[in-house]
Order: sequence, then structure tokens, then C-alpha cells
Amino acid sequence: MTHSNLKIVSLIPSATEILAILGLTDAIVGRSHECDYPKEIQNLPVCTQPKFNPEGTSPEIHDRVTDLLQSALSVYQVKTDVLEQLQPTHILTQAQCEVCAVSLSEVEQAVATLTRSQPQIISLQPNFLSDVWADIQRVADALGVAAPPVLASLQSRIDACVQKTPALTSHPPLTKGGLGGDRPTVACIEWIDPLMAAGNWIPELVKMAGGLSLFGVEGEHSPWLKWEAIASSDPTVIIFMPCGFDLNRTRSEAMPLLQRPEWQSLQAIQTGRVYITDGNAYFNRPGPRLVDSLEILAEILHPESFHFGYEGTGWECLLGHSPL
Repeated sequence: MTHSNLKIVSLIPSATEILAILGLTDAIVGRSHECDYPKEIQNLPVCTQPKFNPEGTSPEIHDRVTDLLQSALSVYQVKTDVLEQLQPTHILTQAQCEVCAVSLSEVEQAVATLTRSQPQIISLQPNFLSDVWADIQRVADALGVAAPPVLASLQSRIDACVQKTPALTSHPPLTKGGLGGDRPTVACIEWIDPLMAAGNWIPELVKMAGGLSLFGVEGEHSPWLKWEAIASSDPTVIIFMPCGFDLNRTRSEAMPLLQRPEWQSLQAIQTGRVYITDGNAYFNRPGPRLVDSLEILAEILHPESFHFGYEGTGWECLLGHSPL
């Protein structure tokens, strides 16, 4: 199949970004309701929709999603009528998280009802950072384009960060650290109420950026967290990266937490090292912009050594300006 004959529907934002970096933006004919990058795809037909109201506070959204899942219902639905009209040759979806996007089983059920096309389903399921790069290669292979130049470019940016922190990443894990030669200990928060730490590829990125992730485990799903765990671990740095939230929404959710009595004595708060990020655009999307996420972490953790220009768009200091 030639490039010009491809008609691809992407049902998850990270897959859309993988297609774009592989030079296949023009071959995308449909997208999910959450796909918003690159901007060229924003006017494409939307092929999914949520079954819950995505507006509201963290606990409100959590309760709505939990109710749906406990009722054995899916969180999203596929618009089969739109797929029928588009007649795609390929559909990209995921099997990593039922809360993040439409599930593989739902896509398979939708495709089974199509009469005008039988698209090939490509399902992504990344847990480690290496899985993301493998997904890029797999998508490229399935669609007949070259991945090595793209992967080499991403790896060179990773290397540029890691090579600047040899003294940091070679140290044994420390319970506490500062801006100098020790690794700062980092609490990455993926959901605010109820509290959830960031897992999967986030601990890897923190390590590459010269930090020590306190809670999430590399390659494992994000764990629920108790407030007491943050207080007892007393992290050097706290970074909020809620799934699906941009900077403004993250700020409004995170600010009330600073008033919690048990947080007042935390060194991260006393030193002003509490940060918010655009988790929706970066950290929660297992695609090419995880490298941007690494660069954001490097800026936050070691501002004396890294400046990529993400402050103000990708991240901000919640308590004012960054210490350095």
C-alpha cells in the first residue's frame, strides 16, 4: 500500500503525534475527541466521545468514571457511523488504560460492524519508555515509512539531557537532595483527588533528568497514594501532572492543597519547589513529546544546568517563581 492510499483514523492523542512525527499527518482522516496536536488535525472528523461530563473537579470526574466502570460500561464510545463514512485502512488505538481512551475491545466491536471497509487495527500498550519507541517503530513498519531517523533524533535529545547529569545519575539514591550534586527526591502527582502518583514511564524520565522518583515504579501503572506518604517522605520537589489537565486547570486544583496543615512543614513548600505542568500535552501522552517532558523535568529539577524554554507554557512554579 502506498502512502497516498493510506486512510488512518487515530483514536488516541499519542498515536496521532506518532503519525505526525513519522510524516503521516496528511494520511489521517479521523481522530478522537481528545486529539488536538498537531493543529493540522483539529478540523478532522471526530470518531469518539466520552460517556461522562469531563468538566468539573478531580473528585467529580473520578466519581463519574468510577460509576461507569463499576457498571461494566466503557468510559468512551466509538462513532461507528463516522467510521463507516471514512472507510479507513488503519485504526490506531490503545490497550494501556481504559480511562485514558477508547479500549481495544470497543474498537474491535466497532470494526466488526463496518460494511464498507475492514481496517487493520494497530493497538499500542506502552508501559516503559522503550515501549513507546517500539510503538513508533511498529507503527512505521505497519504503514510503510521509516522510523530510524525519527528515533535517532529523539534519542539524541535524551542523550543531551542524560550526559549533563552524570554526577547526579551515578549517585546512590538519597532520601533528600538539593540543587547541587545530590539527586532531588521528587513526588510526581498524576491525579489530585483521590491522590495518585505517576507511574509507567514517569519514574524513568525523572531518573534521566537527574532526580529520584519517590512513589511510582518504572513500567507499572500509577499507584494510589495517601497524603501521609507525601508528608513522611518529605520530597525535595513536588510536581503536579494530572492526566487530561492543562496548566490553568492544574493550578486551580493544586492550589488548595498548599493549605493542608500537614504540608506546611514540607521542604518542597518551604523552599518554593512545587510545580505544575501541562500533563495533558506532555507527561500523559506516551509519544514523541515524552522527550519534551524529559526536558521539562530537567528544567524543573536542575534550573542551573538546563534551559529549554518550556517555563510558562509547559510548566510553572506554583508558589511564584522558580528558586533559581
